[in-house]
Amino acid sequence: MARESASDSDLVSRRKIILGTGAAGAAMLAGCSSGDGGGDDGNNSGDGQGQDNSGDGTAGSMDTSVLTGDGSSTVFPITNDGASYWNSNPEAGDGDYWPSEWADEYGTDMRLADYFAQQYGYEPTGKRSSPPFRVSIALSHSGTGIEGVMEERVDIGDSSAPAAAELAGSDPSEETLNNFVDHVVGVDGQPIVVSNEIADAGVESITIEELRSIYRQEITNWSELGGPDRDILALGRAANSGTATSFRSNVFGDPNADTSPDQRFGQNQQLQQAVSQADNAITYIALAFVEPDGGTPPVDLEIDGTTYSYGENLGAAEYPLSRDLHAYTWQDTSRKEACFINFLLSDFGQETFVAGNNYFQLPQDRLETQREKVAASNYE
Repeated sequence: MARESASDSDLVSRRKIILGTGAAGAAMLAGCSSGDGGGDDGNNSGDGQGQDNSGDGTAGSMDTSVLTGDGSSTVFPITNDGASYWNSNPEAGDGDYWPSEWADEYGTDMRLADYFAQQYGYEPTGKRSSPPFRVSIALSHSGTGIEGVMEERVDIGDSSAPAAAELAGSDPSEETLNNFVDHVVGVDGQPIVVSNEIADAGVESITIEELRSIYRQEITNWSELGGPDRDILALGRAANSGTATSFRSNVFGDPNADTSPDQRFGQNQQLQQAVSQADNAITYIALAFVEPDGGTPPVDLEIDGTTYSYGENLGAAEYPLSRDLHAYTWQDTSRKEACFINFLLSDFGQETFVAGNNYFQLPQDRLETQREKVAASNYE
């Protein structure tokens, strides 16, 4: 299937729901419907990995085994929340999970998963907590997700860094990289946050040069940055996490750059807790884990005379820490994988799972490109 090259230079902005946008999304989804509902994705092995995109619809029964995913703790809030809603299969009119205004925009009275799955030929169940197929998303980090999908242990590999960057240390072949299908589901601004005590002491911004020096252990005391006379505790993610890979690539220009954080953590959740419990910490973190009035207040980052601030311009094309959030598949994309990814890319999915977790939704042009790769019409 056609691939889109992920680019950090695309302008990203948070979109608000308007009826016109919703109607356009509904029309697009209707155009993607497979119609006959009798197709097959070629997967009868029970492991969720068989794929058939020939579109002849003549092979066996639909694959309803569990769709599995694993990987990035940054992407996890998007795919896991999507899985929770999907598995719940709430009725139209459920104010918390499938509100009437959304069901009406799509012109359906079907249950949530039933509606999106039937476009790909799946039979609606009409039952709560009984979707046409279930989705299970595990939490680890990007390297695990990339390896998992590559080794065909999972269907979807969540990653907050490109597969090429995650595998750079192992020098993967072009053939291996070409087997990854990149589905971008959102964008993260990756702000810089500090402990409350540091923010309260008046440290409101740092430069990218100072940030580099902190993670090279060249600046080690907050007094050097206008803060208190206190050692800097530079925290980071695990070396093979997508967040760390993106940080090294975006800040140092090399995904394998030598950095020296004082402590590393495997997940954003752990990193968030460590910053909030310290009185001298700094770190880079995913947008979903920033608490401006809590334990992880953000600081501005000055780059080449421009100040980038949380809640203002972290989605700007020029902000170098902005990065795509990926849901990779392997060797094309099966009907079942496409069905769920299309759900994440829908207007409902972007507003609920991407913007709902404080990430940036894809702008319309990128959204249309990503939707084309998983359109139901590809599986007729």
